[in-house]
Amino acid sequence: MSSQSLWKRIALLIVLAYEGLGSLAGGALLVAQPDGRLMSIPLAILHGVFADFLIPGIILFGLGVLNLVAFVAVLRRSRLDWLAAGVALGGLAIWFVVEIAIVRELVWLHAMWGLPVILGLAVALPLLPASPASMRRAALACGALSSLLYVAMNVLVPLQWPGYDSASRVVSELSAVGAPTRPLWVVLGIAYTLLVVAFGWGVWAEAGGAKGERRLRITGVLLIAYGALGIVWPFAPMHLREALAAGQGDVRDTAHIALGVATNVIYLSALGVAAAALGRAFRLYSLATLFALLAFAVLTFRQAPRLSSNQPTPFIGVWERIDIGLFLAWMVVLAVAVMGRGRARVTVEACGPDPGGRRALRSSWPWRWRRSPAREAGHLRT
Repeated sequence: MSSQSLWKRIALLIVLAYEGLGSLAGGALLVAQPDGRLMSIPLAILHGVFADFLIPGIILFGLGVLNLVAFVAVLRRSRLDWLAAGVALGGLAIWFVVEIAIVRELVWLHAMWGLPVILGLAVALPLLPASPASMRRAALACGALSSLLYVAMNVLVPLQWPGYDSASRVVSELSAVGAPTRPLWVVLGIAYTLLVVAFGWGVWAEAGGAKGERRLRITGVLLIAYGALGIVWPFAPMHLREALAAGQGDVRDTAHIALGVATNVIYLSALGVAAAALGRAFRLYSLATLFALLAFAVLTFRQAPRLSSNQPTPFIGVWERIDIGLFLAWMVVLAVAVMGRGRARVTVEACGPDPGGRRALRSSWPWRWRRSPAREAGHLRT
């Protein structure tokens, strides 16, 4: 039986109806007038990928049908409601990713129709025919995947910008207003955001309900908040340094700086809380990471003021990417540590009470728990 609560099912039904009816209406209008006149959309935004809106309109109309079919399946509690909802909302998610890549611009309509898709996918997760433990492990694995994706983004995306120098340019310039790499970065950034939010949920869910697990739960909430800010980043891009030097900056540059500060505060808070929640080895590693992060942040900020005046910044990209890499590595280690903590807890629970107080959960590192269930049972008998 599904573990989905009533409010999640209602929210999912609302999202499916909203997206389904909207897709049907939009697709029908595009098919009726492929030149986009009925929706006041110029053909120029297609950038030659399609001759007109006929094919996109047919695809959008089909996605609307899929969402209404999923609505009926969820409403009737069909055995395949999870599959129908996943295909319908997943199809729309792919639609928005491809659309942003083609249009090369992010507008408020993407938030209006795209954010409900993310919400729908989140509340549809309990429909999956999987055990809670396997879902938590999959979510924790998203932590490592998110770091690998971000590294790949920093390797592959700059290749699409001839003349971009990763050593002397910051990462934010890849998504700056007017940058040729902005569409690709935004699309991949959405995937990174979803992976981080899933990881944060996994950390929160793995903590359990015990009083001593509160810090780990707070860590999960902070990671979810850190990942959720990724939804806002595309709407607050910086301008290229050449534009800033020419006085073409606007409120988006201010918002970009504010988001950067908020992001740093949140992930440093997550690092500190997680260090207090897990074992001594992880705490020492986190403290070393924190000091290294602060050191390379200082090196980065020393050159940052030169961006707005388009002055040379020979190593700013190096310092910033090292700083980012340290945090990405910490995310991977955190995922491994929390996974090991979960396995240790299962082992302890299988062995019964521990009157000696020698709990495996004192260490969050998987390789620190060596005692097998049989040996622990023998220890308890003595």
